[in-house]
Amino acid sequence: MSPQAQEERIKTTDGVELFVRRNGVENPKGVVVIVHGLCEHGGRYDHVVSRLNDWGWSVYRFDLRGHGRSGGERGFVSDFQRYPEDTDLIVQKARKEIGDRPLFLLGHSMGGFIAAAYGILYPDRLQGIIHSGAAVIVLPMVADLGDFDYKAVAMNPIPNELAAQVSRDPQVVRAYQEDPLVLKEFTTQLMGEVFLRGAKWLMEHMKDYRYPCLILHGGGDQIVTAEASRYFHEHISSPDKTLKIYDGLFHEILNEPEKERVLEDIRLWLEGRK
Repeated sequence: MSPQAQEERIKTTDGVELFVRRNGVENPKGVVVIVHGLCEHGGRYDHVVSRLNDWGWSVYRFDLRGHGRSGGERGFVSDFQRYPEDTDLIVQKARKEIGDRPLFLLGHSMGGFIAAAYGILYPDRLQGIIHSGAAVIVLPMVADLGDFDYKAVAMNPIPNELAAQVSRDPQVVRAYQEDPLVLKEFTTQLMGEVFLRGAKWLMEHMKDYRYPCLILHGGGDQIVTAEASRYFHEHISSPDKTLKIYDGLFHEILNEPEKERVLEDIRLWLEGRK
C-alpha cells in the first residue's frame, strides 16, 4: 500500500494552479515524477504509484493544466512549451526534497511527448526518463491537416473518442468512461499545439535528447502507433536507450492485463540506474 498522498496546489509562472500529489516513502532510493496523458489525470495512476512506493521510490504526480483538478481552461493550452515548463516546477520541488538522489520522469502518451520535450529543454535535471506510448511524432490522424490554421478555430471542441482503444480490459474502459475527471472533449488549440506544432518541433530537435531512457509501447496501440517509439529510439542521441514493444498490447500498457510485466521492466530499469 502507498502512503497517504500529500496534496497541494502550486502556481505556475502564468498563474495557473496545478494540483500536485506526493506519495513519499522513508529513505527513498529517489523520486519518479509521473506525467499523464491527454484528457486524463494523475489519479488514474494509483496502482503505479503503489508499486513504485513498494520498490522504495517516492512519487510526485500532477494534473496538467486544463485537466483533472488543476486550473486552466479545460482541454486547452496556449503553447505546448507550457507543459514542460509546468513539469519543471514539480521536478524542482522533488529535487529540493531528495538532494542528489536519482530523479526520473515517467510520461504516458501526451505525457510521453511532454517528457521528451522536457528532456530537450532541460538537459541536466534528471537521471533518466521512461516513455509509455509516447506521442513523439506527427501522428497519421493529424498529418493530413498540413499547415492547418488551428488558432482560427482554437476553442472548437474535439470529442474524446479514445475509450474503446485505451485497454483490452473492459473494466479499465468502463472506469475511463465513467470517470468524471476524464475530459469528454478537448480544444482544437491543444490538438494543434501538441500534435502538430509540438510534434514537428520535437522531431526537429530529437538529436538534442541525450537522457538515459526506457521507451515502452504496445504493439496493438491504435491511438499512438508503435512506429512513434521506434522513430524516437532511432533519432535521439542517448547512448543509454532501451526500446520495448509489447505484442498485442493497447495504448495504456500500464492498464493492460499484462501490466505486471510492464511494471517489472520499469522496476529493473530503475534499479539499474539508481
